[in-house]
Amino acid sequence: MTTSDEIAGSRILSIIERIEQLEEEIKALNEGKKEVFAEAKGEGYDVKVLREILKLRKLDRDERDEQESLLDLYMRAIADAEPQKAAA
Repeated sequence: MTTSDEIAGSRILSIIERIEQLEEEIKALNEGKKEVFAEAKGEGYDVKVLREILKLRKLDRDERDEQESLLDLYMRAIADAEPQKAAA
């Protein structure tokens, strides 16, 4: 069994405090991000579209092309199926 003498309490505390500090920084950054989105919305930009652009920019070119191709393929499949749905 491990005793408290064998555990480096000061090291654990240091790690916990660093994580807490990072969590505070993340919270502040998220608040800043929220403010920027609010600013964009106030200027008439569609925040949903901005979020989609951010998501797409994170992808590399090949991944983005693949997603765009699949989206186009699926949309055409839906469009082709709609007249059959109406006829049924």
